[in-house]
Amino acid sequence: MLGCIFQYFYTSFLRFWLKWLLRQLTGKCELQRICTGYKAAAGRTARAEYSLESSKSKLLRASVTAEEDAVEDYVEKIIKEKNVKEQKDPTFKKKLSICLLQITGYKNLYQCVEELRKEVFDCEKEEHENMLLKLWDLLMPSTKLESRVTKQWGDIGFQGDDPKTDFRGMGMLGLTNLVFFSENYTEASRQVLSHANHPKLGYSYAIVGINLTEMAYSLLKSGALKPHFYNCVEGRPQMKDFHQLYCYLAYEFNKFWIQEEPESIMEFNLYREKFHEKVKRLLLDPDVTLILKVDSTN
Repeated sequence: MLGCIFQYFYTSFLRFWLKWLLRQLTGKCELQRICTGYKAAAGRTARAEYSLESSKSKLLRASVTAEEDAVEDYVEKIIKEKNVKEQKDPTFKKKLSICLLQITGYKNLYQCVEELRKEVFDCEKEEHENMLLKLWDLLMPSTKLESRVTKQWGDIGFQGDDPKTDFRGMGMLGLTNLVFFSENYTEASRQVLSHANHPKLGYSYAIVGINLTEMAYSLLKSGALKPHFYNCVEGRPQMKDFHQLYCYLAYEFNKFWIQEEPESIMEFNLYREKFHEKVKRLLLDPDVTLILKVDSTN
């Protein structure tokens, strides 16, 4: 209760006067102090984001939802509104631009991911069918698919004879992630598939992959992935950056599953949640970077 009262008092009154006092002492606005005092990464961008979103200025609050081609215009307007002397702080403009590109880029990335998630797999669309067949060819290069609807799909972890039913939850996002991993980390993905087919420690490769897509999606939606993207991408994160994050999860979950040695696949939800908690703990580190590093010994 006392914490809520203090938070209200701080955000409504104390913060304004503290910012004013520091402006008088340093001759710099809060955004300048952030851009000067923190290195280019999550520490700087997260603080800039909070400053902009908490501002009493409509212009500053609106800047965090700017389109990419409007970012520079917002930066110019912020410099003018905050009366920043560029001659005295020549790097401020570039630093703030990068922060805004990262902030607005994260929001745009979520929108793009959401659109792909909502796109239903359609067997009447040649593009969708070709992507599914490509997944098979990448994972099973020496085995020919007998037909489009076949029990063979179970060999790469789908539940039934026709994989289209398994994409209902994550739509084309689930398939795109599976193909991206297999195409960009072919040996690693085949290695993970081999582990997934282990007689005792095995699991359904494709189904688990789609489940991990849901994990990546939920982390993105909650904002938990901001430190990762702010540290890894200087500018606006793209879809490929989200797919790379999925690859990390797919590879690391496989290692985690093998190390934990569950009694059976019936314990999947338990270990999935343990892995989820592990990832969320990693994301609490402001310097976090969830980058896939393939183990050369495997």
